[in-house]
Amino acid sequence: MLEGKDLIIATKPFGKENRFLSWFHTLFALALLIAVLVSAAKAPWLILRIASSILAGFIFVRVFVIYHDYQHKAILQKSIIAKGIMYLFGLYSLAPASIWKRSHDYHHKHNSKLFSAYIGSFPIMTKQKFLNSSEKERRDYLISRHPLTILLGFFSMFLIGMCVNSFRSNPRKHFDSLIAIILHVAVAVLLFVYLGWQAWFLVWFLPFLITFAIGAYLFYAQHNFPGVKFKDNTEWAYETAALESSSFMKMKTFMRWCTANIGYHHVHHLNSRIPFYRLPDAMAHIPELQHPKVTSFKIKDIVACFKLKLWDPEIQQMIGLDGLSLA
Repeated sequence: MLEGKDLIIATKPFGKENRFLSWFHTLFALALLIAVLVSAAKAPWLILRIASSILAGFIFVRVFVIYHDYQHKAILQKSIIAKGIMYLFGLYSLAPASIWKRSHDYHHKHNSKLFSAYIGSFPIMTKQKFLNSSEKERRDYLISRHPLTILLGFFSMFLIGMCVNSFRSNPRKHFDSLIAIILHVAVAVLLFVYLGWQAWFLVWFLPFLITFAIGAYLFYAQHNFPGVKFKDNTEWAYETAALESSSFMKMKTFMRWCTANIGYHHVHHLNSRIPFYRLPDAMAHIPELQHPKVTSFKIKDIVACFKLKLWDPEIQQMIGLDGLSLA
């Protein structure tokens, strides 16, 4: 049975990129996204425009995961054209390269550590820390994990979290965050002024709202699910964090395509250099990856994930607020 570094080594053959597939998937997804956005703006029937706008939100998720793979150096490295495309997409998606890479790399290196900075992830409080916190600290913590905060990830996680906060914290290092904000507002205003409120809503606002709601929930549920484990920094190990603290999200074919296999999250956390199109192969060929902790987009699983609020080290489980005395 493979474990520890041997398990990570076993995944390395799957980290080899097929350059043709990388370009094909990237360009095809971008072309589809542009096509449905044009349809959302110009289709002759309102119902088709609305359908195109909703579909754009889902396709946008796929392009974002491809961008995420590029930032992990899993695909299209040493290509000037790819670098330009991904830089522009980072600005467009309110996840400019400087802050996205820094925060997401930190998340991978510290996934499920209890007492580390929560850069690039949702905060986790232990039961005792929550009980010892002030009313304001409790409120801020619960708001950060509230379903409405995740539903409105467009504002909470990306516009404010990724761009505004990063630029305020270090304007010189994250100047691209300011560029992303300016471009985002400028394009929104131009769409509203020259094409009208419907075009603004269907081409700009609704796709972003859908994309970031899905993205925020994926990020939440992949590390906040029944059975997840959190460790003190001294007990933490990279490979166990990947397998015990990252879920496999079961999805139908359409959602697997839209999310570019990011549901194979335990495999991705074990080796982030595996291109998204090779994650299923890695899981299929390595027995140790075939018994992950599972969640899904089913209502009961979504409710179960959102009920989890605090880590209880005594029972080694995430718990809700039921029966918790907050006096």
